[in-house]
Amino acid sequence: MIQDVGWKVGGKQGEGIDSTGEIYAIALHRMGYYVFTYRHFMSLIKGGHTNYKIRASNRQLRHHGDDLHVLVAFDQTTIDFNWNEMVDGGIVIYDASAFEAVKPSHRDVNLFGVPLTEIAKQAGNAIMKNMVAIGVSAAISKLDPEEFRPVVQDKFGKKGQAVVESNMEALLRGYAYFQEHYHVHFPLPDKPDLRDVDHLFASGNQATAFGALAGGCRFLAAYPITPATEIMYWVLEQFPKYGGVVVQAEDEIAAINMAIGANFAGVRGMTSTSGPGFSLMMEALGLAGMSETPVVIVDVQRSGPSTGLPTKTEQSDLSEAVNGTHGEIPRIVLTPRTVEECFLYTAEAFNLADRYQCPVIVMTDLYMGMSFQSVDGFPVHRVRQDRGKLISDEELAKLGRFAYQRYDASVPDGISPRALPGQKNARYVALGNEHNGVGLEVEDQETRVTQMRKRQRKLEGFRHESGVTVDGRQDAPYALIGFGSTYGVLEEAREVLESQGLPVKHIHFSRVWPFPADAFHDAMDGVRLALVTEQNATGQLKRLIREQAGYHDVLQSCLKYDGDPMSLKEIVHTAYQTFPMGVLN
Repeated sequence: MIQDVGWKVGGKQGEGIDSTGEIYAIALHRMGYYVFTYRHFMSLIKGGHTNYKIRASNRQLRHHGDDLHVLVAFDQTTIDFNWNEMVDGGIVIYDASAFEAVKPSHRDVNLFGVPLTEIAKQAGNAIMKNMVAIGVSAAISKLDPEEFRPVVQDKFGKKGQAVVESNMEALLRGYAYFQEHYHVHFPLPDKPDLRDVDHLFASGNQATAFGALAGGCRFLAAYPITPATEIMYWVLEQFPKYGGVVVQAEDEIAAINMAIGANFAGVRGMTSTSGPGFSLMMEALGLAGMSETPVVIVDVQRSGPSTGLPTKTEQSDLSEAVNGTHGEIPRIVLTPRTVEECFLYTAEAFNLADRYQCPVIVMTDLYMGMSFQSVDGFPVHRVRQDRGKLISDEELAKLGRFAYQRYDASVPDGISPRALPGQKNARYVALGNEHNGVGLEVEDQETRVTQMRKRQRKLEGFRHESGVTVDGRQDAPYALIGFGSTYGVLEEAREVLESQGLPVKHIHFSRVWPFPADAFHDAMDGVRLALVTEQNATGQLKRLIREQAGYHDVLQSCLKYDGDPMSLKEIVHTAYQTFPMGVLN
């Protein structure tokens, strides 16, 4: 029995590809499988190729997988585009009502024509061909078609029971047609035991939004942008239930300034965006750093520069997140590895922002943000709220009028107590200009140097659980290195390489700034060669490692920047080209 199965549906945008994939994925998840989904789509409303891939397994998945066992094609383009993923013995179901399928090359792949559109017409409407396709897919995998009924009810129930029944009729007709005409199957693996598991289905964007809510955030200002808009949608539905407010700003510049203002007033606030919007926020990022105002920014990266590829994934904002804005400010940059960490580290970002009185950037990407997957619950029990150094009314009363220094440079750790507007004896000026202890604009050299040193001291000795993780043999001479969403595919690559006798460990960053130098040096102990795998063209993580830790002769690159996620085969192939096989285990 195989351990997991890859399924995909493809066609033109506007043909219901996403809804087909969503229904099938949710049904498999509810049946008890672990599911990972990935959407390939273009920045068009209609036209252009799109597909929805599902990987189903009896184990936790962190990657959508390279292999494709079942492909449902609404047109020949879908077959041509996805042919290279098909495994030997795989099955292609094509709409025989629309075209006669042709194999792009000679492969041991089975093509089965099913008149999807014609069957849908018989059920009431040609638009339901996607439901016919789900029925055919259920028959191929020997699934009970009635298990799809609750999902169909949830999807179409608001449109009336007649719509639900007609869609189920189309599904059942597709199931019956395949059973009658074909006798080939591709069964799913055995189901895992989930009796003690809180089996949830969520995307990185949903987990990020949930983490913000759990972390005490009650204000979001954002401008819609792919692939971050889903965060705003989730928050818009949930925040009002807990006294929160959501503002669709006129642009990203306004959004971050609103978020800074909310935090200045004492409300935990954030903004969410992607690369182009993040670029517009650079000046305000400096304002938050200079005025020592907490703020959380979520950057769901996409392919750039400029408009770039709006619906494709990339990891090319790393250097901007670490160094962006003119001048120098303290900031923290978190790069969650998993959906669970999207939740946990977004919640924790608000504690860090308050504790260190600086911007915190949470970096995900389109692949992490928009991919839905099965998770064993979120670590809600680990969430705590720490507001940092907020000065109390009693402390201010003891100081008296005009004695409070918001930017007191004498504090050893550089983090001076923060007052909120309206507190008695807490008057100060929050400027983007250089300032003295009470916030008044100054330009003398001594104060400038004193305040700069104060701000830079804040992150000295920074300690947090995020940083570097190591999987595999601790004494391995080879290492795979990555950050953020590539964790899953790199972990699978490590397992493949180890199974083939190559001694390798997997080092992964869940925080890139402050750079976790000590932990990274420990992780690199004994490593002779390391392959830094990242989705950008210039090796931004490798450059950062060399700048902060060295290892110039040890680090090699595996780069991808064509918009598609990193594949397992690409990493394994590059590893074999990079790591000599002569090293003893």
